[in-house]
Amino acid sequence: MLDGTARKLIQPGLDGTGSWLAARGVRADHVTVTACLLGLAAAGLIALGHMYWALALILVSRIGDGVDGSVARATKKTDFGGYLDITLDFVFYGAIPLGFVIHDPAANGLAGAALIFAFYVNGASFLAYAIVAEKRSLTTTARGVKSIYFTTGLAEASETFFVFGLFCLWPAWFVPIAWVFAAICLYTAFSRIMQARAVFAEPASEA
Repeated sequence: MLDGTARKLIQPGLDGTGSWLAARGVRADHVTVTACLLGLAAAGLIALGHMYWALALILVSRIGDGVDGSVARATKKTDFGGYLDITLDFVFYGAIPLGFVIHDPAANGLAGAALIFAFYVNGASFLAYAIVAEKRSLTTTARGVKSIYFTTGLAEASETFFVFGLFCLWPAWFVPIAWVFAAICLYTAFSRIMQARAVFAEPASEA
């Protein structure tokens, strides 16, 4: 929901950083992998109870996730780069709740599992929509120029980053926040399914 507004605010800075890195031979794939590794390191710190350090790494990781696209646009975009970006995004999204489950499985286990399940359902609805949209040659720039079709929703990257920040700042509130955000993610998936029903119910027109 907030990604469009956030994108307008931070895109100039991301593009400037991406151009600077590209001019020094840094490839977009390198940034994508580094961002994911930082996210995994943050999950490890969460499991060990170092929440503030984890939040710092999450912030740097998500900046890297935005910069990789800018590096790609400054050099050469590839289908593999887009594929790698979305795949490692989902690795990151699953790793952070898992870190909280490992940190305190008795308290966080059920809520963490529910949140990861909700991410799975939401991600499946997102990717399935993108596949069918590609089949029908649909395009959108609602979330900038992307390698796949991006549908909007109530729970997007900005909201997820905000929730992860709440987790790290107030870990004692992980359970109620996780349940609420899981419900929001499932609502987003349901609304996307309804959108797909409206858009894809009729056979695609023949060219």
